[in-house]
Amino acid sequence: MRELIQEAWGTDDWLDRAEVCEAVEAVIDGLDSGELRVASPPDEIGGGWTVHSWVKSAILMYFRLAPMQAMEAGVLKWHDKIPLKGDPRAQGVRAVPPATVRRGAFVEPGAVLMPSYVNIGAYVGSGTMVDTWATVGSCAQIGRDVHLSGGVGIGGVLEPPGALPVIVEDGAFVGSRAIVVEGVHVEREAVLGANVVLTASTPIIDVSGPEEVVHKGRVPARAVVIPGSRPRSFPAGTYQVPCALIIGERKESTDRKTSLNEALRGFGVDG
Repeated sequence: MRELIQEAWGTDDWLDRAEVCEAVEAVIDGLDSGELRVASPPDEIGGGWTVHSWVKSAILMYFRLAPMQAMEAGVLKWHDKIPLKGDPRAQGVRAVPPATVRRGAFVEPGAVLMPSYVNIGAYVGSGTMVDTWATVGSCAQIGRDVHLSGGVGIGGVLEPPGALPVIVEDGAFVGSRAIVVEGVHVEREAVLGANVVLTASTPIIDVSGPEEVVHKGRVPARAVVIPGSRPRSFPAGTYQVPCALIIGERKESTDRKTSLNEALRGFGVDG
């Protein structure tokens, strides 16, 4: 599959080649079953996450291959290229109406989906709660025992194919209405307070020590993060621009399900 996708990617005639179309469908099936992933976590030897650009290329090719079709669920109707996944009960997933998961996304048994949306290429681990009106964008990688609170926006990253998707590692807690986009990497057991906005260019400033330490695109493991702002000069004057502040480190003993309020309360900050 990999060789066919890589060879056909960017050509004009691949839709006329049955073997390439079959390879694209096979990649989507592999993503849907969890046998394939857009990005793989570090192995036991170490290193960082590995992006499989050929898998993302297959997803983009699938958008051209898949025909528009009518879909219905009771009185609800859709018209789209990508069908929805089948029976969540058979998959061992609790899905509260109208939770929606597109074909090509994988939700591990034991996850809980409140009324929410999981897009193609995404991976959601066991024990994770995707709360009400939270969205998991295309290719996002969400670990196990994560809590995505109400209204959280996890962005999708499809292009370019080699770009790192948004990654939220095991045990992280993302507060209500927080936004994580553009391939930001939230490491294990980190806590993001409500309304934190993280883009690739957002300064993530550790203010817990005597001197600030600035990160971009990465929240360190067990960091406790809240919204912040800092002054920036423009031709018209000096204004406050958004940033994120690391105010401390989450304690190992903090229970994952209540960690947001407890962790922030420990630093004198409301959740």
